[in-house]
Amino acid sequence: PRTLRTFVLFVRGQQHSNLVTTMATRILPLELIDKAIGSKIWILMRGKTEVVGTLRGFDDYVNLVLEDAIEYTPDGRNGGNNVKTELKSEILLNGNQIAVLVPGANGPPEDSLAAQSG
Repeated sequence: PRTLRTFVLFVRGQQHSNLVTTMATRILPLELIDKAIGSKIWILMRGKTEVVGTLRGFDDYVNLVLEDAIEYTPDGRNGGNNVKTELKSEILLNGNQIAVLVPGANGPPEDSLAAQSG
């Protein structure tokens, strides 16, 4: 019985060691956003709105503060053209309305609203 107990403790210790190693290599969502502060970020909002801007800050609810932001929205009345709105001041985006964040992107892909607006 004593040897069996020692073996179980060794296995548990090794599992714990592997768990710590695995956790150290993972990155949490808020850590990823934190690394993007000061860089360009491309944001897909709920619906069809896209925003590109420089990330200045965020909170635990992923409310974002952006500067030099540009908003791209489809204009269904104007033959499917996109409306580009330059937002001249810092803005606050509500985290509840954000669907996807692409931090550190050089810009949106060619098939996005932002790219089609020129």
